[in-house]
Amino acid sequence: MKRSSGILLHPTSLPSSYGIGDLGPQAYRFVDWLSSTGCKFWQMLPLGPTGYGDSPYQSFSAFAGNPYLLSPDELITDGLLTLDDFDALRELPASHVDFGEFIPRKLDLLRKVFTRYQSDPKNFSGAFNKFRKENTAWLEDYALFMALKESNGGGAWTGWDESLRTRKKSALDKKRKELAEIVLRYEFYQFLFFRQWNKLREYANERGIHIIGDIPIFVAFDSADVWANPELFFLDKHGNPTVVAGVPPDGFSATGQLWGNPLYDWKAHKKDGYAWWLARIHSCLQIFDILRLDHFRGFAGYYEIPAGDATAENGKWVKGPGKDFFRVIQKELGEKELPIIAEDLGLVTPDVIELLKAFDLPNMKVLQFAFSGPDNPFLPHLYVQNCVAYTGTHDNDTARGWYESAQPYEREFAQRYFRVDGSDFAWDLIRGVWASVANLAVTPMQDILNLGNEARMNYPSRLGGNWSWRMSEHDMNDELAGKLRELNWLYAR
Repeated sequence: MKRSSGILLHPTSLPSSYGIGDLGPQAYRFVDWLSSTGCKFWQMLPLGPTGYGDSPYQSFSAFAGNPYLLSPDELITDGLLTLDDFDALRELPASHVDFGEFIPRKLDLLRKVFTRYQSDPKNFSGAFNKFRKENTAWLEDYALFMALKESNGGGAWTGWDESLRTRKKSALDKKRKELAEIVLRYEFYQFLFFRQWNKLREYANERGIHIIGDIPIFVAFDSADVWANPELFFLDKHGNPTVVAGVPPDGFSATGQLWGNPLYDWKAHKKDGYAWWLARIHSCLQIFDILRLDHFRGFAGYYEIPAGDATAENGKWVKGPGKDFFRVIQKELGEKELPIIAEDLGLVTPDVIELLKAFDLPNMKVLQFAFSGPDNPFLPHLYVQNCVAYTGTHDNDTARGWYESAQPYEREFAQRYFRVDGSDFAWDLIRGVWASVANLAVTPMQDILNLGNEARMNYPSRLGGNWSWRMSEHDMNDELAGKLRELNWLYAR
């Protein structure tokens, strides 16, 4: 990875008139604006269809795209909508995503899109059929899963009839016929998503912007992935997890974190050559240029908690797939340098370090974590070139928010370290990571805009109220672009 820089911004945070950022005109405008700054990377969160808590990290599929991101403007161009169809979305706030109000309105709009397609399919039928054929491996299960979910009132798949939970062929065949139109509708949404996404990504690449995407190590329990591949997870005969993911008690939480995701049966994955994971990697590389592997340490060793426990206190560490897994990926991709960034934040043990070194993977340095003292490994003077330096991530407060709530000794150390008074702390941090030796420097858009705690994207321990921040269309201005362009020139990025 050459010396360069980028901005972290999820598409939902883009401005638009329709209640959420999408893959339409403002996404193209952001690409143009980003290109004008001299940055080379646009980093975003997972793009899958969101489920519980509206989190991009709790998706109904590791392969599908999020239909909420479909651009109404692009659908007008396709002749599938008219301006009059958008009144309900225009009533939504522009300052943030109100998921509770947005989701039912967007779904009503998408049903209308599908009805328009059905009334005159000739403009899309050839391309749609080709898409269905090329993506059968995941699309059939996903669309049927969503159709069954819809017909069961949206509940988790463990609440379905036993014949459907256990995927009896006769029951599935019967439901495919009964729900054929709903299945087709969900397939059509995916066709539209990838049609819009591929167009946007091509536009970005042509302008020298590469996309960094995110792969959560774990998948949601209520997902097509678990329902369609139960043999790859630790589940009981009823389909319920026997053990779940999380992290142990630490200084941040006396009872640890109980994530609840089902855990992989890595022996089963290895037995079939990690076929599901290879398909997932290939799928993600058709969407993104570089992959950020979330919770990378879980590939070295993961924390296993008995299902049903109320906290993470009784868990234990279990060895992960390690080098064998990455050798298979490397062989499959035929690349000496894997297009992977390792998210190694948290407890980094020797086996994690060994795994990083074995495949020369760049890890993450978050400057916001650095201000405990001069030997803190997140301080820029201790970076190596093969890393990605961040002012903060989607799970942290904004730089300004952090500074305003930090302990006095942390603020004082930060001021002494950068020789600043803290009046422009977000840009002090940006300058710090840009000036470092890290090959790639990244900052969230909120820090570029010098926003406070009100713009925080996610509180990892809080249910609800996350993922809703949005920028204004006036934020992409020439003055801000010039300020960032100057830093990219000064620090050869």
